[in-house]
Amino acid sequence: MKKYMSSGPGETIDIGFRLGRLLMPGDVVGLYGDLGAGKTVMVKGIARAFGIEERDVVSASFTIISEYDTAPPFVHVDLYRVGTKEELFELGLWEHLGGDGISVIEWAEKVEEWLPEGSVKVRLKAINEDSREIEIEGIDEKSRHNL
Repeated sequence: MKKYMSSGPGETIDIGFRLGRLLMPGDVVGLYGDLGAGKTVMVKGIARAFGIEERDVVSASFTIISEYDTAPPFVHVDLYRVGTKEELFELGLWEHLGGDGISVIEWAEKVEEWLPEGSVKVRLKAINEDSREIEIEGIDEKSRHNL
């Protein structure tokens, strides 16, 4: 597990970008943290590694699943509004996990028991208005470059 301190959104985006550059087709990244912890900011950084502009990544709370036409395909899932297991199954979430794309899931604790083995877990914690503690687990276990 790697631990980072971010002193603002720019640093969180940079950490996400560096993580995104290490991801490979089939990877699933679960983001954990309270409301306002920086999950969507982290997604912006990861997405940037796939050529997606930061302004094009918004909280997917209303669409829940946003797909981007990149190589490999990039999928942003925001489960904030999903309240029941039945809703999860209705979404077709499982079609987006693994395969040839990269999936990043906000509020991953809601699907923890169904995340594929080897998923990357990112825990974000607000220290104050700007600072975040970020823990990334699972990238080293894949024998990849250091983040």
